[in-house]
Amino acid sequence: MPRFPDIAEHAHSVSPRVYSNLEARARAQHAHIYPLHVGDTYRDPVMAARAEQQLSAEHPGLHKYAPVRGEPALIDAFMAYIEGRHGETLDPSCIQVMSGATAGLSVVCQVLLDPGDEVLLPSPFWPLSRGIIATKGAVPVQVPFYTRLDEPGFDPETALESAVTERTAALYINTPNNPSGRVLPDDVIGAMLRVAKRHDLWVFCDEAYEEIYFERASPRAVWQRPETRDRAIAFHTLSKTYGFAGARIGFTHGPEAVMGKIAGMQTFHTYCAPRPMQLGGVAALQQGASWVEDSRALYRDAGYEAADALGVPRPEGGTFLFVDVSAHLAPDAEDCSAFLERCADEGVLLTPGRSCGADYAKWVRICFTSVPPQDRSAALAKLAPVFRAPAG
Repeated sequence: MPRFPDIAEHAHSVSPRVYSNLEARARAQHAHIYPLHVGDTYRDPVMAARAEQQLSAEHPGLHKYAPVRGEPALIDAFMAYIEGRHGETLDPSCIQVMSGATAGLSVVCQVLLDPGDEVLLPSPFWPLSRGIIATKGAVPVQVPFYTRLDEPGFDPETALESAVTERTAALYINTPNNPSGRVLPDDVIGAMLRVAKRHDLWVFCDEAYEEIYFERASPRAVWQRPETRDRAIAFHTLSKTYGFAGARIGFTHGPEAVMGKIAGMQTFHTYCAPRPMQLGGVAALQQGASWVEDSRALYRDAGYEAADALGVPRPEGGTFLFVDVSAHLAPDAEDCSAFLERCADEGVLLTPGRSCGADYAKWVRICFTSVPPQDRSAALAKLAPVFRAPAG
């Protein structure tokens, strides 16, 4: 047990920086840098949703605490979104407004996981997911997955099954996937859910990119499937879909009995999401349908431009490219640090692949939506020679 001046053991498992530590290096050489390491969008949300539009005169009590469960108008708007997007009617008691999907996953892990419990974490994964799980004293069990789906002989069910132990408590699924850009096909999702059902696992459904798919028809949500209805906890956020990352608004839903406990735990975390931004979220959901459609087309074009410029496969969804750069590294290189430094010397920041999984030390993640189109094209022009340079 730690005593002053020690810190808790689980805190040592969390890196203070998961994206890039090269910003100072880039800024020392360039007046203007290109932050392609952070998963954000250059687009502002619809006007009515913006922070400056939430006025005290129109919303009495604007700066008071919101209800722990969330603003009733926002819960109604979330319910309408789910019914329109997924054809499902949720009970209000099954919804909890959160400060984004990050807080949602944190609170759910606090409720459903005991120290030492294991979560199957198919990799590559959202960089924060591993740390959120670990800070609860649980164990993220990394299973190389999304980048292996096209490998001859790769069996998704066997890969996950081989990682199950008596301490396995949950399976984390993210589609469209951050960072690989893969949209999971039905047969792969079915294989994953068979493992979850066979071992009575919770299924954590990360829906952050649910609206950002490119070629395939609108994917069916994992949490909608009959085999997951009693065990799925879904995390939604307005950050990616509605350009609302700084607002920190999202919602979680699942079985009613569990959601009651989650609401109770939320009281002891952030208590409530910011009331002004909850009201902005109402406007985003009610007025943002065309904004979402436009964004999907813009992000598709951005992803294709980036992939073509760098000579890598086009993404199926999401806002990232995930690229193996081992061919551009020295034979004795242990990771992609030298490659990231070359990119930083060009003024472009990328995410080290190891942030997305231990097996990806020689990969990099690139966000193609974080800067406006003109900056993106300029950044790609700087990156292209680096991505085509021989090892060294």
